[in-house]
Amino acid sequence: MPTYEIEQYELHVSKYRVQANSEDEALAKLFAGEGEPVDQSQEFIEVADDYGLPADEFPELVWQLTKLGVVVGDVIPSIRSVEEA
Repeated sequence: MPTYEIEQYELHVSKYRVQANSEDEALAKLFAGEGEPVDQSQEFIEVADDYGLPADEFPELVWQLTKLGVVVGDVIPSIRSVEEA
């Protein structure tokens, strides 16, 4: 039986520290890459089902998934890639 490597989109949250005079300045600095990551602050939120492989580019895979009971809309939910290892 083959083995597959699958990349799945997930949402995580991370904390950053920024020195600034106001919240808006702090956000602007963060967006400019000036934030310092807080160690051990990354936390899993949820699987990102709104992102995924475009269904219209993988019709055979969509058909097979649908036969297996997977609900597919515009994208194959949360999947970035799948390949045999």
